Amino acid sequence: MCSQEGEGYRLLKEYANGFMVSQVLFAACELGVFDLLAEALEPLDSAAVSSRLGSSPRGTELLLDTCVSLKLLQAAVRGGKAVYANTELASTYLVRGSPRSQRDMLLYSGRTAYVCWRHLAEAVREGRNQYPKAFGIPSEELFSAIYRSEDERLRFMEGLQDVWRLEGASVLAAFDLSPFPLICDLGGDFFKDPLPEADLYILARVLHDWTDAKCCHLLQRLYRACRTGGGVLVIESLLDADGRGPLTTLLYSLNMLVQTEGRERTPAQYCALLAPAGFRDVQCRRTGGAYDAVLARK
Repeated sequence: MCSQEGEGYRLLKEYANGFMVSQVLFAACELGVFDLLAEALEPLDSAAVSSRLGSSPRGTELLLDTCVSLKLLQAAVRGGKAVYANTELASTYLVRGSPRSQRDMLLYSGRTAYVCWRHLAEAVREGRNQYPKAFGIPSEELFSAIYRSEDERLRFMEGLQDVWRLEGASVLAAFDLSPFPLICDLGGDFFKDPLPEADLYILARVLHDWTDAKCCHLLQRLYRACRTGGGVLVIESLLDADGRGPLTTLLYSLNMLVQTEGRERTPAQYCALLAPAGFRDVQCRRTGGAYDAVLARK
């Protein structure tokens, strides 16, 4: 086998096994592995971890050793036994209570998004989200029952806060927002409820959930409510102009396909939504992170 064929096969295996890696991460968070090791006074062997988590000895040892290979845990040998501790990566991003923890978003991804992604081929074939099929919800009840429980809704909101703690500063620094004294971060039923008057409305990860028609309707409502000279700040992950990258944004867009009725968009596509609503001076800024910013003025 030539080197080029070898590299291609390596990439194929890496892509094909990607779901296994994510499931190791999700399962370790779900079981509380990283929180347990963070609270322990010293590294623990697999038997101690198994006992404290109430998990099987064999499964626990396999999971811990895989986490070591993924650099989520570190292992040392003491008294002839392997003992485990969190790596810096795990301590920073996977432990409950860390100021940079992403645990809640990972739990939501494992419990909800991953289940929907099992139906990706069907979503592509049908051109619509698979949330009802994944969780047995009648299609007509999708947006009244998109969260299967209050716990899931809270987990999703907490997960968004996880991401915002890491991404928020760069997004809000993309533009000088000092000309806007009164800012409203929009949430709730913004299609029907009265909108508060403000100088700037923030739509953070909102428009990517919806069709172009619903986005236009919402933006028209915002334009009417917005003070003269005010504007709207759209926070989303921007696709490249040709729509073929970045990879992370394309994956987010597929996630919108399987879970909602929306998609990620290019800067030109956001301009095409904002202009008919009346907004002008549309500016798009990439932050270098997962989310970018689009500012438009009334």
